[in-house]
Amino acid sequence: MSLPILSAETILLNAEVANKENAIRLTGNVLVEKGYVDAGYVEKMLEREELTSTYMGNFVAIPHGTEDAKQSVKESGIAIIQVPGGVDFGNGNIVKLLIGIAGKGDEHLEILSKIAIVCSEEENVLSVVNATSKEEILALFEGVN
Repeated sequence: MSLPILSAETILLNAEVANKENAIRLTGNVLVEKGYVDAGYVEKMLEREELTSTYMGNFVAIPHGTEDAKQSVKESGIAIIQVPGGVDFGNGNIVKLLIGIAGKGDEHLEILSKIAIVCSEEENVLSVVNATSKEEILALFEGVN
């Protein structure tokens, strides 16, 4: 059975997280709970963050696993976590939108490019951050599936 890359079940509205590690764990755990990745993937997301920040600008971070985490990916998927209050990703970089990615093979590159199109406009990011329903967020990212 194939899972959709993005669904209402992988979107969390109005999350509050204390710090960057908790933000990444929350994002990864959504992917684990919904069957996209094995539990070990979350640690690989944290490892990846230690190598280089996944903060992308425009209030967006895109946590994902290291290259060797691919074996933990069961299905390509995205988790979107809305953090209206923001979380500090270091160096004064505040993240209000977490987009966790798990990609089988090279699918993560295609997924990333589709996300980048949406997130390149700060206006779009703020629309996601301020969305009051999962359906609004799904509509903004409709090209991802």
